[in-house]
Formats: sequence, C-alpha cells, structure tokens
Amino acid sequence: MPKYNKICFVRQCGTLKRLNNMRYSVVFSLLLLILGLSWAQNKASPTGSTTSIGPQKHLVCYYDSSSFVKEGLGKMVIDDLEPALQFCTCLVYGYAGIERDSYKAVSMNQNLDLDLGKGLYRSVTKLKRKYPHLKVLLSVGGDKDIETGEDAKDLPNKYLELLENPTGRMRFINTAYALVKTYGFDGLDVAWQFNKNKPKKVHSGLGSLWKGFKKTFTGDHIVDENAETHKEQYTALMRELKNEFRPENLLLSTTVLPNVNSSLFYDVPSVMNYVDFVNLAAFDFYTPERNPELADLPAPLYPLPERNPEFSVDSQVQYWLRQGCPANKLNVGVPTYGRPWKMTDDSGLTGVPPVPKVENEAPQGPNTLIPGLYSWQEVCSLLPNTNNMYSKGADAPLAKVLDPQKKSGVYAYRVADKKGKNGIWVGYEDPDTGAEKAGYVKTLNLGGIALYDLSLDDFRGLCTGDKYPILRAIKYRLVN
Repeated sequence: MPKYNKICFVRQCGTLKRLNNMRYSVVFSLLLLILGLSWAQNKASPTGSTTSIGPQKHLVCYYDSSSFVKEGLGKMVIDDLEPALQFCTCLVYGYAGIERDSYKAVSMNQNLDLDLGKGLYRSVTKLKRKYPHLKVLLSVGGDKDIETGEDAKDLPNKYLELLENPTGRMRFINTAYALVKTYGFDGLDVAWQFNKNKPKKVHSGLGSLWKGFKKTFTGDHIVDENAETHKEQYTALMRELKNEFRPENLLLSTTVLPNVNSSLFYDVPSVMNYVDFVNLAAFDFYTPERNPELADLPAPLYPLPERNPEFSVDSQVQYWLRQGCPANKLNVGVPTYGRPWKMTDDSGLTGVPPVPKVENEAPQGPNTLIPGLYSWQEVCSLLPNTNNMYSKGADAPLAKVLDPQKKSGVYAYRVADKKGKNGIWVGYEDPDTGAEKAGYVKTLNLGGIALYDLSLDDFRGLCTGDKYPILRAIKYRLVN
C-alpha cells in the first residue's frame, strides 16, 4: 500500500473511532437521563410508582394486627405477611385508637405494638428496607377501637366528642404525629368511627324492603343530630393534620367505613384538599349482625333489582365522584371474606337472595373464630373439593352460584335438612370477583383497590396452593 494511502487509512480509522466514541457517549448520556427521570418520577409518587405508561394504580393492603395473636392457622406473623408486599403499594397497619377523655392517639395493644425490639410497629416499618417501593401507614379507628364492659354501650361516641373539642383535636394530632414519626410510618390513615346507619326494617314483600329515597342512608332514626357540625369539624381535623404532616411530606388518607353515611359526615370537596387518597369500604351492606333475619349479597358491584340502589359499589363510587372527588384519589374497598347465615327449614330451597327466615347462627370458621365472618380460605374449604365430595350433613359441600353478568357477586349455600339443621348461606368475595372490581377501577380510571385485609385472604395457600389468591388476582388485573 502507498505511504499516503496508509496515512489516510490511519486518519480515517481514527476519525471513525472518535465518531463511534461520540455516539456511545451520546447514547450513554441519554440512557442516564431516562433512568434519572424515571427515578425522579418514582420518588415523586406517594406510592412509589415505577410504571412508565400512566400512573400506577394503588393497591392499599390492610393488615389487622389482631391476627398476630390468634392461635392455629388464623395466626399471621411477619413472615406470613412478606409474600404479599411485592404486590402492595401501601400497607396500612391497623389499628391504633383514641384514649377517652385525653383524646390521645394510642396503641391498642402496647405489648404487641411497642415492645422494645419486638414491637410490630417497628417490625412492619422495617419491611420498607426490603421493599423500598412500599409506603406503610398507621390506621386509627377502623371499627376496632371498641370499648367493652357493662357501661360501654351507654358511653357517648368518643370520636365525635373529640371533633367537638379543639384542645382534644390538637392533642390527638400531636400524639398521632409522634407515633408516626417515632416508629417510622410514612403517614396516617384516618378510619374515623362515625355513627353507623341502622339497618332498615323489612316491610311487606321483597319489592318494598326499603321506603323513601331520603331514608336511603339514615334508616328510620336520626344517625347524628349534630351531623352537619361534625362534618365541618372533621374537615377541620383533616386540615390540621395535613398542616402538621406537610413539612415532613407524610401521607394522609381517610377510610370511609362500611355503613357510614358519606353525605352526613364528609364534605367531599373540602376533604379532598387535604388527603392523598380515599379508601371507600363499599361492602358489608348486608351482614348477619345487622340483618339477622335476611341474607343477601354483602358487596354487589352494581345495584340489584328490588334492593336499595345505594347498596352497591358503583352507587357509592358515583356519589363520591359527583361530589368532586378526583377519580385518581378514590380507591375501591374489596373484602377478602364472606358473610354467612344459617338457613332454616323456612328459608326455601333455591338459595336465591334475598333469603328470608335465616338466623345469625352460622358455625364459626375454624381459623378466624369470628361470628358472622368466614375468611376466603374458610369459604374455599366449604366449596366442592376432593376432601368433601362424598361428605354428608354438616360436612357436605356448599353449592356455588356464579353471576354470569358479573354484576352482583357470588354466593354458595347448603339448604337445611329435614330437621332444620346444617343449612348455610354465604355471600363472599373470591379471586374472580376481586378481579372484576379491579377491572371496574381501570374502566373508570379510579385510583386503585383497598384490600380488607391480608389476614383474611388465603395467606397460607391452603386452598389452591397459591398464597394470597385474591390479592394476586387484583394485582394482575390492575396491571394488565
């Protein structure tokens, strides 16, 4: 090769090499920029979203710590909790309470929650080290702060008394903030125990179970004579809490408990200025405790014929949307359990709800041991399977009835025998209905799902071998 050609060739190679280096440098810089933007977006999201196509849906998982002190298969320890956390965006630890008279936010089981080095508060918040996407909130109330004793039923509602007391409100705020900060929570969930609607009386005929639109929520009695004042005071409480939390960038959510009249107690447009999201517990419209003589589906997705139209998920959601709640802040509550009644010999043979002449005396679930409630695993064990296919009497499987339109939910039943015994009717949530509600959330572009709660899902995988089947089904539907 001529000398000058060699020189040109070397120069060309050098130029090409420099061009290639420049290309690699530009590509690498762009890659770093993309990763940096993704990281910044993730940090800015209150739930640690990492989805690049649209905001990630919330999956708020409740953990009732009372399951930690159960015996047998119902006991749920931290190791049992961990497999769920890959699916949850938020973990809500329940429940703290309010000390009567002082109005301080307090642990309801200090030996369990606060024990030095072993307390569940620190054990749960430390899980964020292993699951950095997870936000952990402490919940107050949640229908768990129940006082017992002879005089308890005559005591006024301390949650309403606190709202009426400005000094008490500040004491609650200061002590709630101290619990959150001391134990490493990312914020507070306020599941306020407002007065419940009383169930309505059953009138003549199934087609007239309920009378009057005005009484849709309140029934035949006044829920709270000072409801309007308490609504304003609750808004003030949330504003004051947010002002305390904002400098530390702490999260604040509110949980609307079952059978609480949102129109009475929540000034939706105002409250939405102070909360990061709302968890709407749209279930337990019928329960054995509230409706001991009539069994019906506890959480239908859409209104059912000849029923109160408000007793459905969609009706509750639409109310909050009409009142000005941003869709992306509204999480639909989904239970992981069923509500069982005892069918009598007068309950009929079809099991088609509403089922009359039932009793609030269904056998307790062997794991939960809670009257009127079966965990999903307990319901699953009652459905036809290889263990009960030839069983008779009290061990015979329940007949499962699906809703082909996927609007009402699912139920199962076993009619009473000739002696009027062994009859059960249960309306429940399962992985399929949970997934349908997740699909509903996606269709309306709502914030996500709030799951009540992890300890009542099949966290041991006893039914099908998969742990947390309802949680998994919901997560899969939310992201696909």
